[in-house]
Amino acid sequence: MKIVIQRVSEASVVINQKQVASIDYGLLILLGIVDEDTQEDINWLCNKIVNLRVFSDENGVMNTSLLDSNGDIIVISQFTLHASTKKGNRPSYMKAAKPDIAIPIYKNFVSTLQNTLGKPVQTGEFGADMKVQLVNDGPVTIIIDSKSKE
Repeated sequence: MKIVIQRVSEASVVINQKQVASIDYGLLILLGIVDEDTQEDINWLCNKIVNLRVFSDENGVMNTSLLDSNGDIIVISQFTLHASTKKGNRPSYMKAAKPDIAIPIYKNFVSTLQNTLGKPVQTGEFGADMKVQLVNDGPVTIIIDSKSKE
């Protein structure tokens, strides 16, 4: 499981010209899933996300977490995070899980994240053509792969 976390001052998701998600202060998370992802990957990432100290404290130092700052989250499915560009110029998405495997993992991830955060998490729609708008605050962008745990 691979995620891209972006600290935002605002973010929204539009599908078919209708806004389906919107937050102010918080995190926009792009989530890529592979067949081998497990509950262990989900639990580890959810704990990492809510406790990651990427929000500024009273001294302007990134020293507070999403839990400390009471921020919100939008999660977007993003199979292209597992693109392989090794051969040629057309990315291959063979590593990305197919919908029959990815959708239950995605739903489980969102549910686990909500439980870990202690409040609802907004989402896009799995497999939809989404227009994602955000103001990256900082900018702060972090990539985490649950397989390498870096």
